[in-house]
Amino acid sequence: MSSSGPATLSIPEPGQRPVTRLNLRRSLRSWHTLFSGGMTVLALTMSALALVPLVSVLFMVVIRGIAKLRPSVFWELPPAAGMPGGGLGNALMGTVLMVVIASVIAVPLGVLAAVFVGEFASESRTATVAKFAAKVLTGMPSILAGVFAYIVVVLVTGNFSAWAGGFALSILMLPIVMLTAADAIRGVPQKMREAAMGLGTTRTQMVWKVALPTALPGILTGVMLAVARAAGETAPLLFTALFFDYWPHAPFMEPTASLAVLIYNFAGVPYPEQIGMAWLAALVLVVLVLAANILAQVVSDRSEELR
Repeated sequence: MSSSGPATLSIPEPGQRPVTRLNLRRSLRSWHTLFSGGMTVLALTMSALALVPLVSVLFMVVIRGIAKLRPSVFWELPPAAGMPGGGLGNALMGTVLMVVIASVIAVPLGVLAAVFVGEFASESRTATVAKFAAKVLTGMPSILAGVFAYIVVVLVTGNFSAWAGGFALSILMLPIVMLTAADAIRGVPQKMREAAMGLGTTRTQMVWKVALPTALPGILTGVMLAVARAAGETAPLLFTALFFDYWPHAPFMEPTASLAVLIYNFAGVPYPEQIGMAWLAALVLVVLVLAANILAQVVSDRSEELR
Protein backbone atom coordinates (compact mmCIF):
# COMPACT_ATOMS: atom_id res chain seq x y z
CA MET A 1 0.00 0.00 0.00
CA SER A 2 1.21 3.52 -0.70
CA SER A 3 2.13 5.94 2.03
CA SER A 4 -0.23 8.63 3.19
CA GLY A 5 -0.40 11.55 0.79
CA PRO A 6 -1.23 15.17 1.47
CA ALA A 7 -4.76 16.48 1.55
CA THR A 8 -6.11 17.49 -1.87
CA LEU A 9 -8.44 20.37 -2.59
CA SER A 10 -11.05 19.73 -5.25
CA ILE A 11 -12.27 22.60 -7.47
CA PRO A 12 -15.88 23.40 -6.49
CA GLU A 13 -18.65 24.24 -8.90
CA PRO A 14 -20.06 27.78 -8.85
CA GLY A 15 -22.00 28.36 -5.62
CA GLN A 16 -20.40 25.45 -3.73
CA ARG A 17 -17.81 25.44 -0.96
CA PRO A 18 -14.35 23.91 -1.46
CA VAL A 19 -14.26 20.26 -0.43
CA THR A 20 -11.13 18.83 1.19
CA ARG A 21 -10.48 15.16 0.49
CA LEU A 22 -8.02 13.32 2.71
CA ASN A 23 -6.05 10.30 1.63
CA LEU A 24 -6.58 7.94 4.63
CA ARG A 25 -4.52 5.05 3.27
CA ARG A 26 -1.57 4.04 5.41
CA SER A 27 1.57 2.09 4.76
CA LEU A 28 2.15 -1.27 6.44
CA ARG A 29 5.83 -0.37 6.59
CA SER A 30 5.33 2.74 8.69
CA TRP A 31 6.67 2.73 12.24
CA HIS A 32 3.28 3.58 13.78
CA THR A 33 1.53 0.71 12.01
CA LEU A 34 4.17 -1.84 13.01
CA PHE A 35 4.19 -0.65 16.62
CA SER A 36 0.39 -0.80 16.86
CA GLY A 37 0.31 -4.29 15.40
CA GLY A 38 3.07 -5.48 17.69
CA MET A 39 1.34 -4.13 20.80
CA THR A 40 -1.92 -5.79 19.74
CA VAL A 41 -0.21 -9.16 19.32
CA LEU A 42 1.61 -8.72 22.65
CA ALA A 43 -1.61 -7.86 24.49
CA LEU A 44 -3.42 -10.87 23.04
CA THR A 45 -0.51 -13.14 23.94
CA MET A 46 -0.35 -11.89 27.54
CA SER A 47 -4.13 -12.28 27.89
CA ALA A 48 -3.93 -15.87 26.66
CA LEU A 49 -1.07 -16.65 29.06
CA ALA A 50 -3.01 -15.12 31.97
CA LEU A 51 -5.95 -17.41 31.21
CA VAL A 52 -3.84 -20.57 31.20
CA PRO A 53 -3.61 -20.99 35.02
CA LEU A 54 -7.31 -20.18 35.48
CA VAL A 55 -8.47 -22.59 32.79
CA SER A 56 -6.07 -25.28 34.03
CA VAL A 57 -7.33 -25.05 37.62
CA LEU A 58 -10.98 -25.06 36.55
CA PHE A 59 -10.39 -27.99 34.20
CA MET A 60 -8.70 -30.03 36.94
CA VAL A 61 -11.42 -29.21 39.49
CA VAL A 62 -14.20 -30.14 37.08
CA ILE A 63 -12.59 -33.39 35.88
CA ARG A 64 -11.64 -34.67 39.34
CA GLY A 65 -14.75 -33.35 41.08
CA ILE A 66 -17.24 -34.84 38.63
CA ALA A 67 -15.65 -38.26 39.15
CA LYS A 68 -17.07 -38.27 42.71
CA LEU A 69 -20.35 -36.52 41.93
CA ARG A 70 -23.56 -38.38 42.73
CA PRO A 71 -26.89 -37.21 44.20
CA SER A 72 -26.32 -38.69 47.65
CA VAL A 73 -23.21 -36.60 48.35
CA PHE A 74 -25.42 -33.59 49.08
CA TRP A 75 -27.05 -35.19 52.14
CA GLU A 76 -24.52 -37.78 53.33
CA LEU A 77 -21.83 -37.13 55.94
CA PRO A 78 -18.09 -37.05 55.11
CA PRO A 79 -16.41 -40.47 54.94
CA ALA A 80 -14.26 -41.71 57.77
CA ALA A 81 -10.57 -42.40 57.21
CA GLY A 82 -10.16 -45.14 54.62
CA MET A 83 -13.92 -45.71 54.25
CA PRO A 84 -15.68 -45.54 50.85
CA GLY A 85 -18.73 -43.44 50.02
CA GLY A 86 -19.81 -40.47 52.08
CA GLY A 87 -20.61 -36.93 51.07
CA LEU A 88 -20.44 -33.33 52.15
CA GLY A 89 -23.98 -32.53 53.25
CA ASN A 90 -23.09 -31.03 56.63
CA ALA A 91 -20.19 -29.04 55.14
CA LEU A 92 -22.45 -27.60 52.45
CA MET A 93 -25.07 -26.65 55.03
CA GLY A 94 -22.44 -25.10 57.29
CA THR A 95 -20.94 -23.03 54.47
CA VAL A 96 -24.32 -21.64 53.42
CA LEU A 97 -25.26 -20.94 57.04
CA MET A 98 -22.07 -19.05 57.86
CA VAL A 99 -22.14 -17.04 54.63
CA VAL A 100 -25.76 -16.06 55.35
CA ILE A 101 -24.82 -15.00 58.89
CA ALA A 102 -21.90 -12.96 57.55
CA SER A 103 -24.09 -11.35 54.88
CA VAL A 104 -26.78 -10.40 57.40
CA ILE A 105 -24.11 -8.61 59.44
CA ALA A 106 -21.92 -7.12 56.69
CA VAL A 107 -24.34 -6.06 53.95
CA PRO A 108 -26.56 -3.66 55.96
CA LEU A 109 -23.58 -2.17 57.79
CA GLY A 110 -21.58 -1.88 54.59
CA VAL A 111 -24.38 -0.18 52.66
CA LEU A 112 -25.12 2.24 55.51
CA ALA A 113 -21.43 3.11 55.76
CA ALA A 114 -21.34 3.57 51.97
CA VAL A 115 -24.31 5.96 52.12
CA PHE A 116 -22.50 8.03 54.74
CA VAL A 117 -19.19 7.99 52.87
CA GLY A 118 -20.59 8.45 49.38
CA GLU A 119 -23.58 10.72 49.98
CA PHE A 120 -23.84 12.53 53.30
CA ALA A 121 -20.22 13.26 54.19
CA SER A 122 -18.18 12.45 51.11
CA GLU A 123 -15.67 15.27 51.71
CA SER A 124 -15.45 15.09 55.51
CA ARG A 125 -12.43 13.94 57.47
CA THR A 126 -14.47 11.12 59.01
CA ALA A 127 -15.30 9.75 55.55
CA THR A 128 -11.65 9.93 54.53
CA VAL A 129 -10.60 7.98 57.62
CA ALA A 130 -13.39 5.43 57.06
CA LYS A 131 -12.36 4.84 53.43
CA PHE A 132 -8.71 4.48 54.42
CA ALA A 133 -9.60 1.99 57.16
CA ALA A 134 -11.74 -0.03 54.73
CA LYS A 135 -8.92 -0.19 52.19
CA VAL A 136 -6.53 -1.38 54.91
CA LEU A 137 -9.02 -4.06 55.95
CA THR A 138 -9.32 -5.38 52.39
CA GLY A 139 -5.62 -6.22 52.45
CA MET A 140 -5.64 -7.63 55.97
CA PRO A 141 -4.67 -11.32 56.25
CA SER A 142 -7.82 -13.31 56.81
CA ILE A 143 -6.28 -15.19 59.72
CA LEU A 144 -6.32 -11.97 61.75
CA ALA A 145 -10.10 -11.79 61.37
CA GLY A 146 -10.25 -15.33 62.72
CA VAL A 147 -8.08 -14.46 65.71
CA PHE A 148 -10.20 -11.38 66.45
CA ALA A 149 -13.45 -13.38 66.22
CA TYR A 150 -11.91 -16.06 68.44
CA ILE A 151 -11.20 -13.49 71.14
CA VAL A 152 -14.50 -11.63 70.83
CA VAL A 153 -16.93 -14.52 70.27
CA VAL A 154 -15.37 -17.92 71.00
CA LEU A 155 -13.74 -16.99 74.30
CA VAL A 156 -16.83 -15.07 75.43
CA THR A 157 -19.34 -17.81 74.56
CA GLY A 158 -16.99 -20.68 75.37
CA ASN A 159 -17.83 -22.53 72.13
CA PHE A 160 -16.70 -22.81 68.55
CA SER A 161 -19.80 -22.19 66.43
CA ALA A 162 -21.31 -21.12 63.12
CA TRP A 163 -22.10 -17.77 64.69
CA ALA A 164 -18.41 -17.19 65.44
CA GLY A 165 -17.48 -18.26 61.90
CA GLY A 166 -20.09 -15.97 60.36
CA PHE A 167 -18.84 -13.07 62.48
CA ALA A 168 -15.26 -13.65 61.30
CA LEU A 169 -16.38 -13.78 57.65
CA SER A 170 -18.41 -10.59 58.06
CA ILE A 171 -15.21 -8.73 59.00
CA LEU A 172 -13.77 -9.73 55.62
CA MET A 173 -16.97 -8.87 53.73
CA LEU A 174 -17.65 -5.48 55.29
CA PRO A 175 -14.90 -3.37 53.62
CA ILE A 176 -15.59 -4.88 50.18
CA VAL A 177 -19.30 -4.10 50.42
CA MET A 178 -18.64 -0.61 51.74
CA LEU A 179 -16.10 0.45 49.12
CA THR A 180 -17.97 -0.92 46.10
CA ALA A 181 -21.31 0.43 47.31
CA ALA A 182 -19.78 3.87 47.96
CA ASP A 183 -18.35 3.97 44.43
CA ALA A 184 -21.74 2.94 43.01
CA ILE A 185 -23.54 5.65 44.98
CA ARG A 186 -21.05 8.31 43.91
CA GLY A 187 -21.66 7.20 40.32
CA VAL A 188 -25.32 8.23 40.43
CA PRO A 189 -25.72 11.30 38.17
CA GLN A 190 -26.01 14.57 40.09
CA LYS A 191 -28.95 15.62 37.91
CA MET A 192 -31.04 12.78 39.36
CA ARG A 193 -30.33 14.00 42.88
CA GLU A 194 -31.18 17.59 41.96
CA ALA A 195 -34.40 16.52 40.24
CA ALA A 196 -35.51 14.56 43.29
CA MET A 197 -34.67 17.40 45.65
CA GLY A 198 -36.48 19.82 43.34
CA LEU A 199 -39.66 17.75 43.70
CA GLY A 200 -39.60 18.33 47.44
CA THR A 201 -38.00 15.12 48.74
CA THR A 202 -35.79 15.13 51.78
CA ARG A 203 -32.18 14.02 51.60
CA THR A 204 -33.07 10.69 53.16
CA GLN A 205 -35.96 10.13 50.75
CA MET A 206 -33.74 10.98 47.81
CA VAL A 207 -31.13 8.42 48.93
CA TRP A 208 -33.74 5.71 49.57
CA LYS A 209 -35.87 6.28 46.45
CA VAL A 210 -33.28 7.47 43.90
CA ALA A 211 -29.63 6.93 44.81
CA LEU A 212 -29.82 3.39 46.18
CA PRO A 213 -32.08 1.94 43.43
CA THR A 214 -29.88 3.51 40.76
CA ALA A 215 -26.71 2.19 42.38
CA LEU A 216 -28.21 -1.28 43.00
CA PRO A 217 -26.26 -3.08 40.21
CA GLY A 218 -22.94 -1.84 41.59
CA ILE A 219 -23.96 -2.67 45.16
CA LEU A 220 -24.94 -6.22 44.18
CA THR A 221 -21.62 -6.65 42.41
CA GLY A 222 -19.80 -5.72 45.59
CA VAL A 223 -21.96 -8.06 47.65
CA MET A 224 -21.23 -10.96 45.32
CA LEU A 225 -17.50 -10.24 45.43
CA ALA A 226 -17.67 -10.26 49.22
CA VAL A 227 -19.69 -13.50 49.26
CA ALA A 228 -17.19 -15.14 46.91
CA ARG A 229 -14.32 -14.25 49.23
CA ALA A 230 -16.17 -15.33 52.37
CA ALA A 231 -17.25 -18.69 50.92
CA GLY A 232 -13.67 -19.68 50.11
CA GLU A 233 -11.98 -18.60 53.34
CA THR A 234 -10.45 -21.28 55.53
CA ALA A 235 -8.17 -19.65 58.11
CA PRO A 236 -10.89 -17.66 59.97
CA LEU A 237 -13.05 -20.79 60.28
CA LEU A 238 -10.21 -22.81 61.81
CA PHE A 239 -10.24 -20.38 64.74
CA THR A 240 -14.00 -19.99 65.03
CA ALA A 241 -16.06 -22.91 63.63
CA LEU A 242 -13.52 -25.73 63.47
CA PHE A 243 -15.07 -28.82 61.85
CA PHE A 244 -17.72 -31.36 62.80
CA ASP A 245 -18.13 -34.81 61.25
CA TYR A 246 -21.85 -35.04 62.01
CA TRP A 247 -25.01 -33.00 61.61
CA PRO A 248 -24.96 -30.25 64.27
CA HIS A 249 -27.82 -30.23 66.74
CA ALA A 250 -27.32 -26.56 67.58
CA PRO A 251 -25.10 -25.04 64.83
CA PHE A 252 -25.14 -21.60 66.42
CA MET A 253 -23.50 -22.92 69.57
CA GLU A 254 -21.27 -25.85 68.51
CA PRO A 255 -18.55 -26.57 65.93
CA THR A 256 -19.79 -26.53 62.34
CA ALA A 257 -18.37 -28.06 59.17
CA SER A 258 -17.68 -26.04 56.02
CA LEU A 259 -16.55 -26.80 52.48
CA ALA A 260 -13.34 -24.78 52.79
CA VAL A 261 -12.21 -26.56 55.97
CA LEU A 262 -13.25 -29.93 54.50
CA ILE A 263 -10.94 -29.25 51.54
CA TYR A 264 -8.16 -28.27 53.96
CA ASN A 265 -8.62 -31.41 56.08
CA PHE A 266 -9.05 -33.94 53.28
CA ALA A 267 -6.56 -32.66 50.68
CA GLY A 268 -3.52 -33.79 52.65
CA VAL A 269 -4.63 -37.24 53.81
CA PRO A 270 -3.40 -40.47 52.15
CA TYR A 271 -6.91 -41.85 51.53
CA PRO A 272 -8.19 -41.62 47.91
CA GLU A 273 -11.85 -41.40 48.95
CA GLN A 274 -11.29 -38.35 51.13
CA ILE A 275 -9.05 -36.72 48.52
CA GLY A 276 -11.87 -37.20 46.02
CA MET A 277 -14.27 -35.52 48.46
CA ALA A 278 -11.89 -32.55 48.63
CA TRP A 279 -11.99 -32.19 44.83
CA LEU A 280 -15.78 -32.50 44.85
CA ALA A 281 -16.06 -29.86 47.59
CA ALA A 282 -13.90 -27.52 45.50
CA LEU A 283 -16.18 -28.07 42.51
CA VAL A 284 -19.32 -27.39 44.57
CA LEU A 285 -17.74 -24.23 45.98
CA VAL A 286 -16.92 -22.95 42.49
CA VAL A 287 -20.45 -23.69 41.28
CA LEU A 288 -22.00 -21.90 44.28
CA VAL A 289 -19.91 -18.77 43.70
CA LEU A 290 -20.70 -18.84 39.97
CA ALA A 291 -24.42 -19.24 40.66
CA ALA A 292 -24.36 -16.31 43.09
CA ASN A 293 -22.68 -14.07 40.50
CA ILE A 294 -25.15 -15.09 37.78
CA LEU A 295 -28.07 -14.38 40.14
CA ALA A 296 -26.66 -10.95 40.95
CA GLN A 297 -26.29 -10.17 37.25
CA VAL A 298 -29.88 -11.22 36.56
CA VAL A 299 -31.19 -9.08 39.43
CA SER A 300 -29.12 -6.11 38.21
CA ASP A 301 -30.46 -6.46 34.66
CA ARG A 302 -34.04 -6.69 35.95
CA SER A 303 -33.60 -3.58 38.08
CA GLU A 304 -32.19 -1.65 35.12
CA GLU A 305 -35.15 -2.72 32.95
CA LEU A 306 -37.65 -1.61 35.62
CA ARG A 307 -36.00 1.83 35.79
